[in-house]
Amino acid sequence: MCSKCHKDMMLKQDHAKLAASSIENLVNGSSSSNKEMPESVANGAISLEPKTSQSHALPAMGSVEGEEEKPKEGPKRCNSCKKRVGLTGFNCRCGNVFCVVHRYSDKHDCPFDYHMAAQNAISKANPVVKAQKLDKI
Repeated sequence: MCSKCHKDMMLKQDHAKLAASSIENLVNGSSSSNKEMPESVANGAISLEPKTSQSHALPAMGSVEGEEEKPKEGPKRCNSCKKRVGLTGFNCRCGNVFCVVHRYSDKHDCPFDYHMAAQNAISKANPVVKAQKLDKI
């Protein structure tokens, strides 16, 4: 097996042991059965893989990965008039989506300061050029 497959297999085994011991603890009513837990779990030093690798290793029952990661959002709507815009919505610099009528900043009372943004862009693009002073003879 490759290293990734081996890691996934070991992770599955650890999860299976942990699940079996927790179920047994619930059934027996005892809370101190460290004998059946893996050593890393008993010591409290368990290391888990990121969610992306766990979702590939242990998929949830009857669920699609896309649904878990990204909850379904409603249709995109204009922030001013609540009209459905779909793919034709305009993203503003203030972070909202607007329809054709409200796409300009003066039509939707945009809080973004275009004047300061332009001044900052000009000051970054054109640094101050200052000549050195000449020594007097």
